[in-house]
Amino acid sequence: MRFIETALKGVILVEPDVFEDPRGFFLETYHARKYADGGIPGPFVQDNWSRSVRGTIRGLHYQFPNAQGKLIAVVEGEAFDVAVDIRRGSPTFGQWVGIELSAKNKRQLYIPPGFAHGFCVTSESAGVTYKVTNFYSAKDERGIIWNDPTLRIPWPVSDPIISKKDQSYKALAEMSDQLPGYGG
Repeated sequence: MRFIETALKGVILVEPDVFEDPRGFFLETYHARKYADGGIPGPFVQDNWSRSVRGTIRGLHYQFPNAQGKLIAVVEGEAFDVAVDIRRGSPTFGQWVGIELSAKNKRQLYIPPGFAHGFCVTSESAGVTYKVTNFYSAKDERGIIWNDPTLRIPWPVSDPIISKKDQSYKALAEMSDQLPGYGG
């Protein structure tokens, strides 16, 4: 199992050991001790699963002040997964990383608290699972508009399917009073 630090400190790509034979495959999707040793602290308190069709963008979501860390995996299809540093005062504030996650590559992406998260489905459909470090809190739910002109995320879709709620979010620059701070 490999834990690969991305350009954004704390955002970690996980490449699991996959054991394949004629019956199929086996892999560990989570092992508390190994993940903690790899820089993913947990504990995780809730598991979620979404399914979306090609061209769907979900995000960019975060919770504040009750932030969540997320461990993302695509178990069906493929998606372009994005983490954005939204911590005021961070040296990488406003920067993002995008990683292809798929059922085929079986990679996971850990996104720590203090980052916004979103993804775009690039296959016919995709099943996305994610573990979170804090419970969902409707009153703390926040978001950044998916096409924020300062972020310039090159989403791999020309005419995305987006929920009304995700369309109503503001740009990162307009959210300064609703963003976490950087702890160093």
